[in-house]
Amino acid sequence: MADSEQRVVVSNRKARHEYEILETVEAGIALKGTEVKSLRSGNANLQDGYAVIKKGEVWLLGLHISPYEQGNINNHEPKRDRRLLLQKKQIRRLFGRVAEKGLTLVPLSVYFKGPYAKIELALARGKKTFDKREAVAKRDAQREVAKRLKRSSS
Repeated sequence: MADSEQRVVVSNRKARHEYEILETVEAGIALKGTEVKSLRSGNANLQDGYAVIKKGEVWLLGLHISPYEQGNINNHEPKRDRRLLLQKKQIRRLFGRVAEKGLTLVPLSVYFKGPYAKIELALARGKKTFDKREAVAKRDAQREVAKRLKRSSS
């Protein structure tokens, strides 16, 4: 596998609906051996995941990685907190932004970049109900326009 090739394992599709994405950052994930094997087979769930900054480190909470089927008694705990690997400069910048009212760190996707497990982390602001309705109406309108253009060109 080439270094630039990415294989998305799991993505949080709901996050783009629930949050307004302001910026994204790529981070490594500190994993145990059985977690990597389970992740490679696609046994993960990001739905309830979020990140927090504690004592100068970024931690991912709520990522569920199912236990590895061929694992033994040393198998990992599915919902344990996992440390994210970022540079200190990035952590300080994120800490400053998260301190702003209403901003949070939301995981968008977990993927493999070469042999390393990476996570796409987004700095996001929660959408209000009317924002969500507006986004759905806009998407439907775009879909309708595309459908009409397709019909007229055929």
